[in-house]
Amino acid sequence: MKYSIADVGTLAEGLDHPECIAVHPDGSVWAGGEAGQVYKISPDGKKTEEICSTGGFILGIAFSPDCSWLALCDLKHKCVWKLELESFKLEKFAVGADGEDFQIPNYPVFDSVGNLYVSESGAFRTITGKIFKFSPSGDGEIWHQGPFNFANGLALSKDEKTLFIVSTFLPGVETVSISDDGSAGERDVYATLPQTCPDGIAFDAEENLYVSCYAPNRIYKVSKQREVVLLIDDWEGHILANPTNIAFGGKDYSTLYVANLGRWHVATLPMDVPGLKLICHKK
Repeated sequence: MKYSIADVGTLAEGLDHPECIAVHPDGSVWAGGEAGQVYKISPDGKKTEEICSTGGFILGIAFSPDCSWLALCDLKHKCVWKLELESFKLEKFAVGADGEDFQIPNYPVFDSVGNLYVSESGAFRTITGKIFKFSPSGDGEIWHQGPFNFANGLALSKDEKTLFIVSTFLPGVETVSISDDGSAGERDVYATLPQTCPDGIAFDAEENLYVSCYAPNRIYKVSKQREVVLLIDDWEGHILANPTNIAFGGKDYSTLYVANLGRWHVATLPMDVPGLKLICHKK
């Protein structure tokens, strides 16, 4: 295990059980709350603003490639919201596709041209998860029927040729290749994490994959060679408390931010290798 709890800091406290985390190019850190709150935290953590509320339960969030809007997955309202960042106007972006409504729209990720992939978890104790895909204009489809065992966090590979999908009750991470025409290709199990409930994932610049686990309170590192090592563990569950989504940010993208659904804070972990910049960070 590389890190101890003594290495973990706190960016901000007083949030309402944050499940999600995303970093804006200006360094601000955004998170959601279990009553639909959308928080903006200053880069130094000294100021936290509640930008708006959906009145729902915010799961995953992601900035569009040009950072003009923030995609919000909402458990209660079973939709993806579009939050315009200039006006803070909030409107529903999608409630499903191909005649199928969302049940648990869990996590969104954008590709470089603005297509939005969304994990649909399905339902607890049923293997019914799938992946939706939406064009920039909002036209949607069921991109991969799965079934995934509770599809959760998502991440695109550096070359955008593979979608990485957390399957919480596999438990582990799967991959689906992205064909030249944009359709779903071959599916594979990338890594398994026995006796865990993985939730969020993020890549570093060397394409190591980090996996945060809702239970137990751990973060794992999976190398490109698929070697799995334990990065950090919090058996007490106070500093890492049901860690869900993770995201790189801070100076040189060398800080890993961790949302803690079980408590009220965003944790920080200094990393030796910086994070892989997302599409929104490259504009």
